[in-house]
Amino acid sequence: MTAAWDLRELVVRQGGRPALRGAGLTVAAGEMVGVIGPNGSGKTTLLRAGLGLLRRDSGTAALSGRPIDAIPEPDRARLVGYLPQERRVGWNLASLDIAALGAPDLSPAAAREVARTCLARVGLAGFEGRGVLEMSGGERARVLLARLLATRAPLLVADEPAAGLDPDAQLLTLELLRAEAARGAAVVVTLHDLTLAARFCDRLVVLAKGQVAADGPAATALTPAVLRTVFGLEGELIQTPTGPVVSARRAS
Repeated sequence: MTAAWDLRELVVRQGGRPALRGAGLTVAAGEMVGVIGPNGSGKTTLLRAGLGLLRRDSGTAALSGRPIDAIPEPDRARLVGYLPQERRVGWNLASLDIAALGAPDLSPAAAREVARTCLARVGLAGFEGRGVLEMSGGERARVLLARLLATRAPLLVADEPAAGLDPDAQLLTLELLRAEAARGAAVVVTLHDLTLAARFCDRLVVLAKGQVAADGPAATALTPAVLRTVFGLEGELIQTPTGPVVSARRAS
């Protein structure tokens, strides 16, 4: 079966130093994959290089079996929706207009209807006319999530979608992305919260110094050895009635 996104042996150098050292990942339709690792491990670089937004020194990247560099940008935009870590919005557009930007393949009226539905899904029904610069940071983040959902793309890539959100909004965000995987989309997210990553993702790709240190279900990717060597933590993944929890403390 062809992977929705297939990244192999990516090497990226930034400022003369290697940011990625042969890293890669694959994600299939219907799968939610979490990319985790310490700050500076290469998570964002992997996403951007794999989407053709950052120059690769070597390695291959493919969307649905097609080399990404050979896919025209309009077609690429239909195949993948991308939510960057940066949430800055330069203009005080209405949230409905921002969300509708995720559906450029539709007529303006149809795009606004899709946007209205997506805003309701992220808990912003009634905020359609509110300017995004008049919103809180968390509300603005949800508008951008609605824009991602409005793409209806077969691959959704979200860089730190839970960052800066209150716990309820974090859970809502990941539940919505989990629902997109359930409907058949391939979903890739970067996360700092290891418990959230273990709870929502089918598979975890652990990065350390630009390389893949582990790749597999949470139980095999977050072993005590990985927690210690990659994250500097002493602990383990514990299965509880409400889901997996990473119980750890900073290694001495």
